Amino acid sequence: MTLNIKIPGRMHTIAAHRENSGLVAAVFPIHYPRALFRAHGILPVEVWGPPIADKTLGDSHLQAYTCSIARLGLSYLMGGGLDVADMFVVPHCCDTLQGLGSLIRDFIPRDKPCFTLYLPREKRDADIAFFAEELSTVAAELQGMSNKAPTHEALIEAIETEARATAAADQLMKRRLYLPCTNRAFYELVRSREYLPAEQFTSLANQALAAVEDREKQGLKIVLSGVVPEPMDLLDVLEDMGAVVVADDFLSTGRRLYPPPGRHADPLTRMAESVVNGPPDATRGCSFDDRLAHLLGLVQESGAAGVIFYHAKFCEPEQFYLPALKKGLEAAGIPSYRVEQDIGDALPGQMVTRLEAFLEMLS
Repeated sequence: MTLNIKIPGRMHTIAAHRENSGLVAAVFPIHYPRALFRAHGILPVEVWGPPIADKTLGDSHLQAYTCSIARLGLSYLMGGGLDVADMFVVPHCCDTLQGLGSLIRDFIPRDKPCFTLYLPREKRDADIAFFAEELSTVAAELQGMSNKAPTHEALIEAIETEARATAAADQLMKRRLYLPCTNRAFYELVRSREYLPAEQFTSLANQALAAVEDREKQGLKIVLSGVVPEPMDLLDVLEDMGAVVVADDFLSTGRRLYPPPGRHADPLTRMAESVVNGPPDATRGCSFDDRLAHLLGLVQESGAAGVIFYHAKFCEPEQFYLPALKKGLEAAGIPSYRVEQDIGDALPGQMVTRLEAFLEMLS
């Protein structure tokens, strides 16, 4: 199964952006306003713990029990993998990322700025106002880097362009069962949103949607939840076992399908509203009930037979919610299985065997 869509690589995309004298921001997970960077002519390229990094570099600054995304991301930075970036951005979505931001800003010598971004933990008007103020601070810093002061109209245009890309990603997620592609190929396409300009991603998404077939793919329907589908070998394993991923609750994808940004007169408030009102997320302190209801909704709407929690090792926010989520799923008669994996390592054979046993139980 193939979509026959050529997805540009990260380095190719960065090189093309630089040809027009554009700046590049290396952005660590999770939530940030893409539109704000685009309006300043800055290409945000996300860093989700590149597996090719030399782990020992990051391990010299972080404990062994630190989230592998932070350890690998820091290792990649220290090994020169992010030298192509003009700046670093670290949203403070968890204690680990907050510590990582401090390390990059204060303890690791670099001649490039590191911007931090605090996210609120509720969805009240006060939280939206707080986040809009945070964005205002970042906007001033970006203006100093880009020497651009986007007009009100330019900011609105950037917001609308990003909203169209998010809507295209949402359609891909909803129509994934009818796309002629493997689990891995689907995520390669959806995750290109992590670095492609919005217009380019929307174009690729529309090409894929034009290839939607009349009949859905056959296989054991599974919902995935967790941080990021890395290593992506899991997707191949599921494919080989006859399972098809029908929905996900990943931080990198499903939990960033933000709602339309609204009509507030202030563009920064529009951006804040969109992120703050996003799907329930452990890193933003949502309630257990909201997280469970969202996950149950994905299972019921997709007709999935079960849920696989695919957690990056030592991700404390996700692990904190896990017992309540598993208990809630069990009460609803939905089986679940947890996989905890260092995203820089290959899947152990023992883990694959246990996963196979879980899928056989669902069949």
